[in-house]
Amino acid sequence: MSPEQELLRKWRSLPQDKQKEVLDFVEFLSLKNSANKTPLGERLRQIRTRIVASGKHLLDEDEIKKELASRRGGLQGRDE
Repeated sequence: MSPEQELLRKWRSLPQDKQKEVLDFVEFLSLKNSANKTPLGERLRQIRTRIVASGKHLLDEDEIKKELASRRGGLQGRDE
């Protein structure tokens, strides 16, 4: 039995109020999933995937702070 068939079988065995809860939860998951896929977010994920595939080093948090500081005029001593 496929996961879809199993879910439907179990859903049908629930009382109507519980079926509504399941539908509400699925709607929540659907919205959460679509919210994470903005065009900019998707573009950034594609860029990151290409960088990782190329074998280049990804910056850690400290390296990012240093890079930002150097690009902003060398304000290395300041915590942000």
